[in-house]
Amino acid sequence: MAKASDIRPIIRMQSTAGTGYTYVTTKNRRNTPDRLVLRKYDPIARRVVEFKETR
Repeated sequence: MAKASDIRPIIRMQSTAGTGYTYVTTKNRRNTPDRLVLRKYDPIARRVVEFKETR
């Protein structure tokens, strides 16, 4: 389980296509202190869309 003081916390990536699909990943808090935005495949929308970090 991830603690609040971990360097690499577990984060959820929510699809911006409105499908409700999420990815779970980790990020390095020292290198990327801002919220993460990645372009990944959404199998419900069947295309590549932006996924934004949710807390």
